Amino acid sequence: MQELHDASLAPLTTFRLGGPATRLVTATTDDEVIAVVRDADDSGTPLLIIGGGSNLVIGDKGFDGTALVVATRGYTLDGTHLELAAGEVWTDAVARTVEAGLAGLECLAGIPGSAGATPIQNVGAYGQEVSSTVTEVVAYDRRARETVTLSNAECAFSYRHSRFKSDPQRYVVLRVRFALEDAGGLSGPVRYAETARVLGVAPGERVPLATARETVLGLRAGKGMVLDPDDHDTWSAGSFFTNPILDDEAFAAFRTRVRERLGDGVEAPAYPAGEGHTKTSAAWLIDKAGFSKGYGHGPARISTKHTLALTNRGEATTEDLLALAREVVAGVRDAFGITLVNEPVTVGVSL
Repeated sequence: MQELHDASLAPLTTFRLGGPATRLVTATTDDEVIAVVRDADDSGTPLLIIGGGSNLVIGDKGFDGTALVVATRGYTLDGTHLELAAGEVWTDAVARTVEAGLAGLECLAGIPGSAGATPIQNVGAYGQEVSSTVTEVVAYDRRARETVTLSNAECAFSYRHSRFKSDPQRYVVLRVRFALEDAGGLSGPVRYAETARVLGVAPGERVPLATARETVLGLRAGKGMVLDPDDHDTWSAGSFFTNPILDDEAFAAFRTRVRERLGDGVEAPAYPAGEGHTKTSAAWLIDKAGFSKGYGHGPARISTKHTLALTNRGEATTEDLLALAREVVAGVRDAFGITLVNEPVTVGVSL
């Protein structure tokens, strides 16, 4: 276990932003993780858990407390059952499941971060979400002061949400268990229209696992969503805003705003999101509100590849990033009456 003091947190995030932590500890075993958490709780010290740092916006003043980097390792595959330690690099784990010929995670390739973060956010992309394959999450319960195992149902998954996200100070994820599918080397059914189009198949068809993974990686790279230290479009947290889900009344009002602003023939993207609810596209909203790719006047700008990603062009501060985010939120609200919600977790700051 490594311990540093007054250590910069910026290098631990994909934004490369954030001030120092009073104390920075890197834990490589579950026991070390639990010991650091208990010590912080016993002493009343604020605690920040860091995995891959791909979903964090840390304030320029840093974090006055203990920042704990979960660097545990462990990949165990038994038939179609997979267990990952929280600190496992997610992209590497996905690649290994594809190499093993197992379906269920292949369309989640290229998502930066650690395995332990995936159930917290209910990570999803290109027609897959981890909630469809997670069977159990092993976590340290800070309230009960014991290690617990939560079933899929107990995780209370919903769109980019979970029990862990709704009660962020209670659980520290230690291990995640998945049930994958042996489909004879084929992927799960292709559910995302863009993926199906690029693959040249109909939605619901299957393709070779490696083909599905490579296609998703190509799509993500084209949008600046695969980490590359030399490409400032990837100095981001991926999608900065979640796609809004509207009830029938709100969606009807939204459609009226769209016609008033863009003309009678324009329809916004709309996807079923459960009875009485419709999901629309945050990227579409941002673009139609006047924020195009590359938008910005300083060192924090919208990605040149994707309107949903806010980026650090190399010299930005967290305040620069937040100023841009607030401008986008206000612009979309004024244009369409919808308030975008940030996907990354904010530390010491807020929109």
